[in-house]
Amino acid sequence: MASDGAVCLVTGATGYIGGRLVPELLAAGFRVRCLARTPEKLRDQPWAQDVEIVRGDVTDAGSLAPAMAGVDVAYYLVHALTSGAGFEETDRRAATVFGDAARAAGIGRIVYLGGLTPAGVPERELSPHLRSRAEVGRILLESGVPTAVLRAAVIIGSGSASFEMLRYLTERLPVMVTPSWVSTRIQPIAVRDVLRLLVGAARLPREVNRTFDIGGPDIVTYRDMMQRYAKIAHLPHRLILPVPMLTPGLSSHWIGLITPVPRSLARPLAESLRYEVVCAEHDISRYVPDGPGQPFGLDKALELALQRVREARVTTRWSSASVPGVPSDPLPSDPDWAGGSLYTDVRVRAVDAPPDALWRVIEGIGGDHGWYSFPLAWAVRGWLDRLVGGVGLRRGRRDTDRLRVGDSLDFWRVEEIEPGRLLRLRAEMRLPGLAWLEMYAEPSGAGRSRYRQRALFHPRGLLGHAYWWSVWPFHSVVFGGMARNIARTAAAAASPEPARPAAAR
Repeated sequence: MASDGAVCLVTGATGYIGGRLVPELLAAGFRVRCLARTPEKLRDQPWAQDVEIVRGDVTDAGSLAPAMAGVDVAYYLVHALTSGAGFEETDRRAATVFGDAARAAGIGRIVYLGGLTPAGVPERELSPHLRSRAEVGRILLESGVPTAVLRAAVIIGSGSASFEMLRYLTERLPVMVTPSWVSTRIQPIAVRDVLRLLVGAARLPREVNRTFDIGGPDIVTYRDMMQRYAKIAHLPHRLILPVPMLTPGLSSHWIGLITPVPRSLARPLAESLRYEVVCAEHDISRYVPDGPGQPFGLDKALELALQRVREARVTTRWSSASVPGVPSDPLPSDPDWAGGSLYTDVRVRAVDAPPDALWRVIEGIGGDHGWYSFPLAWAVRGWLDRLVGGVGLRRGRRDTDRLRVGDSLDFWRVEEIEPGRLLRLRAEMRLPGLAWLEMYAEPSGAGRSRYRQRALFHPRGLLGHAYWWSVWPFHSVVFGGMARNIARTAAAAASPEPARPAAAR
């Protein structure tokens, strides 16, 4: 299929792969339409003005019909991996609805990125994650629309969950007692090769309706990957001691303890690594030829990913997609929204600095900069969140200085940003209710500004009310300290005289 004038529908554009695929398709000459449940999350993407963004959901046939009108190629890049015990049924229903809608719309091709399954293992014995990926691929292949299912094992790229897991485990643990799956053979692939093949799959002949195994040139164990990462990162050789008693469940706790990847995502990753996943064929190269140096070797893939991290040029992260199971309701404008209470904590500080200096501090909050108040309280809240399966504080930031709508920021997500004026964060920690944190930079004349901060909490049931009042005594320390230190840091940064900034952590 030629790219001239062809329209590609990309689902999952707010996610790790989808967010990187869109600009690759545009560069290849395709027109792109993005399907998103919350289109506002794509507003600040650098390519947002070059694509058509439509509201819709892969489980809603009514929203898919208009989204698929005039589409030539549809990319299916969504899954319900961490949405709870019923994720297999959700994935099954979504794939069925999507395939039916694509056939009804006359779409010429579906492209799906799935997981590489181990040879010789019955599907019923696979982990729920791999089993669901295989089932989704089969449903799409049987949809009546020519489908290409690209099956990858471990994807290596800056910000990918697999790379972040590898990076943190290797950097933080010079000596490791590890699960036995570190000795299992796998065939990783660089994210650049995944994107190249996804774009190329749009041009497959119409009669092609099949799966393709995709992988890099190296077949290694996870232990090998850690040692090779250590070498590239100039770390000493790691001592790795595999033990058989670490089950996938225990492994997920271990991964969640050491890395930013939450247990809900770590478990399916660990389960997948129990099996040997090696490509049985490389037929995709007949249709999408490998260029010089392609596919990338493991060392080159690790080097490129690490370089992007160190240069703060990570375009998407594993946390780019919203965390399933957390609230996504927009901020209520009415205190009686949904018939309940809306608790607020408001702090205002005069700042001896212009608004742009104050804004730089606001936009740089979180991650390595911290939260400008009582570090122990934030750390404890992060640990408690991880203990109950939440994301905790370790997600950090995609970029050290700039934020955009949809970015994850520790256990918050950017819901709204008005550059120079407002940053609104929505909580993604486990809470008995919905929570937001707003920070404003407002001019007050004569080169000065006013910092206004508002925390909001909409409780859910009696437990929600109890939660608010139980933490209320700490607000003066946490929220009051935050407002005071943000104002002090902005003033120090704007002062022509050398000054010691307030502690950020």
